[in-house]
Amino acid sequence: MSDLPLIQADRAVPPPAATTTTRGRGRRLRLLSRTDRVVITLMVVVPLLLVVGLVWLPALATVALSGTNWDGIGPFAEIDWVGLKNYDDVVNIYPPFVPAIQNNLLWLAALFVVATPFGIFLAVLLDKELRGSRFYQTALYLPVVLSLALIGFVWQLIYSRDQGLLNALLGGDTDWYGDPNVNIWAVLFAAGWRHVGYIMLLYLAGLKGVDPTLREAAAVDGSSEVSTFFRVVFPVMRPINIIVLVVTVIESLRAFDLVWVINKGRNGLELISALVTANVVGEASRIGFGSALATIMLVVSLVFITLYLATVMREDRR
Repeated sequence: MSDLPLIQADRAVPPPAATTTTRGRGRRLRLLSRTDRVVITLMVVVPLLLVVGLVWLPALATVALSGTNWDGIGPFAEIDWVGLKNYDDVVNIYPPFVPAIQNNLLWLAALFVVATPFGIFLAVLLDKELRGSRFYQTALYLPVVLSLALIGFVWQLIYSRDQGLLNALLGGDTDWYGDPNVNIWAVLFAAGWRHVGYIMLLYLAGLKGVDPTLREAAAVDGSSEVSTFFRVVFPVMRPINIIVLVVTVIESLRAFDLVWVINKGRNGLELISALVTANVVGEASRIGFGSALATIMLVVSLVFITLYLATVMREDRR
C-alpha cells in the first residue's frame, strides 16, 4: 500500500520537453514530400555552387596567380612561380601604386566625412514625414539607380572645359577632368552625389524600425531632438551604422567606373581598381602583377567584412 503513491507519482511525471520537441520535428520532416525535399535541396545547393564558383574560386585563383608572372597567354604548365616578387614590385618599383593608395584613402575620407553624414542627415529629415518627402526620396535615390559610368557622362556635361555648365557659370576655362590638381575633387563630388542617396535610403529604412516609444520617453524626460538622436536613436541603430560603415569602405575600394570612363585612371585619378584592370585586361596583360594588386584590395575588404559579420553574429546571439 505504501508503494502505491510513489507509482502514481511516477506515472504523473510528463515526458521531457526535449523528447516532445524532437518527436514534433521528426513528424514535420516526415510530412515533407519527395518534391519538397528536392526543392529545398536545390535552393541550398544551387546558390552555394554559384557563390563558390563565382566568388570563392576566382578569389582563391587570384591569390594563387599573384605569386606568378603569368601573362594570360601561355599554358598553366609553363607558369613561373615568383613568390612575393610581385608584391615587392608593387610597393617599390610601381610609381602609380602610392598615388592610387592616396586617392583611395582620399575617396574613403570624402565619403566617410562628408557624403555619409549628409546622407544620414537627409534620412533623419525625411523620417519626419515632411510634405513632399516621397518626391525627395525618389529624387535623392535616383542617382543610385544610375551606373557610375553613366554618372561620368552626365557630369561631363557639367565639367566640360569648353561647353560645360560649371565653366559657363564661373566664367572660367578650367579643365575639371584633365587638370590633375582638381580632377580628383571633381570626381569625388560626382561620386558623393550618388553615395548620399544610397546612405539616405539605408538609414531611412533603419529609422523606420526604431521603436517610437523610445523617442516619446526621451521627449517626456525633456530631451531635445538632437540629444534624443545621439543618445537614444543612434545607439539603437548600431547594426545599421556598421552596415553603413562597411558600404562606405567597399564603395571607396570598388570605385572604378567613374575614373575609367574619364581617363582610364591616369593623370591624377589613379585608383587600385583601375590599376588592377589596366594590368589584367590592358595592353600589358600582366596577370600575376594585377592579381597581386587585386589581392591587396581583397585583404583590405576582408577586414571590414569580417567586422560586419562579427557584429551581425553578435547581435543574433542576443
